Amino acid sequence: MQTGNDVTRRGFLLAAGATPLLRGQAQSQSLQRSIWSAKWIGVPNTPTAGYGVYHFRKAFDLASRPERFVVHASGDNRYQLYVNGQRVAWGPARGDLFHWRYETVDITGFLRAGRNIIAAVVWNFGEHAPEAQITLQTAFLLQGDTAAERIIDTGASWKCARDESYSPAVTTSGDVRGYYVAGPGDRIRAVQHPWGWAALEFDDSQWPSAVVIAPAAGREARDVHTRWMLVPRTIPMMEEKVERPMVARSSQGIEWNGKGTAAAGTKATLLLDQNYLTTAYPELTVSGGKGAIVRLRYAEALFTNSREKGNRNQIEGKNFIGNYDEFTLDGGSHRVFRPLWWRTFRYLQIEIEAHDEPVTIDSLRATNVGYPFVRRAKFDAGQPDLNQILDVGWHTARLCAHETYMDCPYYEQLQYAGDTRIQCLVSLFQSGDARLMRNAIDLLNDSRQSDGCTMSRYPTRMEQYIPGFALWWIGMVHDYFWYVDDSPFVKRMLPGVRSVLAFFEGYQKENGSLASLPWWRYFDWVPEWPNGDAPQEADDGAALFDLQLLMAYRWAAALENAHGIAELAGVYAARERQLRETVRTLYWDSGRQLFADTPAKQKFSQHTNTLAVLANVVEGSEARDLMLRILTAHGLAKGEMYFKFYIHQALAKVGEGDRYLDLLDDWRGMLATGLTTFAEVVDRPGHPSRSDCHAWSASPDIEILRTVLGVDSAAPAFTRVLVMPHLGKLNYVDGSVPTPRGPVDVRVEATGSVSVTTPVDGLFVWQGTRRDLRAGSNVFRL
Repeated sequence: MQTGNDVTRRGFLLAAGATPLLRGQAQSQSLQRSIWSAKWIGVPNTPTAGYGVYHFRKAFDLASRPERFVVHASGDNRYQLYVNGQRVAWGPARGDLFHWRYETVDITGFLRAGRNIIAAVVWNFGEHAPEAQITLQTAFLLQGDTAAERIIDTGASWKCARDESYSPAVTTSGDVRGYYVAGPGDRIRAVQHPWGWAALEFDDSQWPSAVVIAPAAGREARDVHTRWMLVPRTIPMMEEKVERPMVARSSQGIEWNGKGTAAAGTKATLLLDQNYLTTAYPELTVSGGKGAIVRLRYAEALFTNSREKGNRNQIEGKNFIGNYDEFTLDGGSHRVFRPLWWRTFRYLQIEIEAHDEPVTIDSLRATNVGYPFVRRAKFDAGQPDLNQILDVGWHTARLCAHETYMDCPYYEQLQYAGDTRIQCLVSLFQSGDARLMRNAIDLLNDSRQSDGCTMSRYPTRMEQYIPGFALWWIGMVHDYFWYVDDSPFVKRMLPGVRSVLAFFEGYQKENGSLASLPWWRYFDWVPEWPNGDAPQEADDGAALFDLQLLMAYRWAAALENAHGIAELAGVYAARERQLRETVRTLYWDSGRQLFADTPAKQKFSQHTNTLAVLANVVEGSEARDLMLRILTAHGLAKGEMYFKFYIHQALAKVGEGDRYLDLLDDWRGMLATGLTTFAEVVDRPGHPSRSDCHAWSASPDIEILRTVLGVDSAAPAFTRVLVMPHLGKLNYVDGSVPTPRGPVDVRVEATGSVSVTTPVDGLFVWQGTRRDLRAGSNVFRL
């Protein structure tokens, strides 16, 4: 919540004067190994870990405007930093206590000669905190980079106060018809809010001095009594941009033309449609209406009485179900209400209960927020539906990318390894930006426990393990090795790869097959599989986990070989050979000519047979026949949106990539139902998708470029390129894929005309023809 004239309402504030700095740009390496001069501070006589919103202020004088003024900031749970009334930074980027992030920002552009004020709002959602929010206790930290800037260091000289206007608007899973752990909304009583608290002229004379909670120190410092082990933020600040105005779809008790008034003593409801899903901060400016209650409710879609979503564009006969913020007005003019955390919505409903005064909504706007990806990939095939799939897929991926990747922005906001592997590849193929991918690999590596297994998701307050996701994490490390030029980082991940494999080796039998694994055996949301669990016999193995382990051995052997550990690579290769033979023996059903899900050979799935191909258990024509068989065979579990990524990858591997464009009906079907993002699963009668935005369903943004256009890495770090297009029924493909070495531009026409411009040497393969590619322009006709 801001003051009515708060200039922080403008978008792109950082461009106006504050410059976010990443590691290596400003701060000394000594920050990592030293005790900081600033202290962690809090508000006296307030709960240390319970719900609360707090303000901190520090006034200081400057003889002249400095040429450089760099600060390092952090908070628990979260903070927003203001200089002379303008918001300049927010965070910290999510991590855990042993890797607690701080932001470094140059605030020179916001300072002036004379009196200045630096202020922060810090909040702790307490027991209602998002599942992804790890926390110790409420605290704030700010330190100047050098001696000249340390006049603003946090300590007892800061003023502080609890904002009594805030309380949590709690949303439960039952409220929104699905597992929900994304945190509470804000319930605000405006009469208790210290309006203008971040401004220089605000009177804080009655505020108490802050209390020092603990010393601050870098993670590598020695013997410090603090639990926050500070490390620098390694990702850029989030991008903010103002969304276009929302459209009124229905109204009662209020006329709307971008503003409107509800009469005294009435109730009004206004349903607004953004026309597409967004992750954004709504900003509501209101005047008058003392004592009135205004609620903002948020939903991805509306529901029928029978719990169906149907066409997302249609509102008739549907109900609004969603989380909310609530404001009790104080009668002031041009009060701006902005929630502490962004919201996910296509539909936003304003509900007004006016009392003795009319309520005037002066304006409402939304400011989209997300990771600042820049889309560099291009694709054209003269097929508008393919471009629509790509655009919607990219929009889905953008909404699921913030300070971490997220499975979904509405319900969970959690970074799961299984989802994230696909999301990382979408990012690489569409933007070439690997920073969030590196951050994800690092965070999941940080989740590892003493037994060697990584958690299914991280950061998370509740420890959850999905053993197969630890193996997908190894796949993420290999993907990074294959597509990104960053060998030192990959080398740093190798001990973690070895630890994960060591965990699984503790469950291996003599033949290499895995015994029954602990925890959640999730693999895909297959209707026939309770809780998404992979089929597994009570005292015996599961083909899917054996096959995942088989793939992980191959990935690990490649990683070890590339970093000079040939002996360990040989060990993994030997285990891979043994397990491959075991899989063939245990699971192959000669009668059905399929691999079974368990040794009992009673259950079959596309999943097991797909992984048998990707793990090289079958190769050549046998693999091709197997993949064609599972597309039409009856009596086997089918892959859902998540696992189709692997099915399509296997089809391309066996030479059936020309079928890919005929396998996109589920994506086309989602577009036909008015979805503006791709959902978690396909709607089924009585069982609509919980989440309307799930980036594991954005895999066409990989495969249209990797399979159809045909651009892929052919060596680690994209040092060689493979161009193997699959036009199917298309007349031509024309596009570009970003790589660490520069873009690869491809145009292939069905008539045989080929043009490839590449920054590295490589190979072109099409319809049985192979042609060497040289760095630069390659033009030829087949």
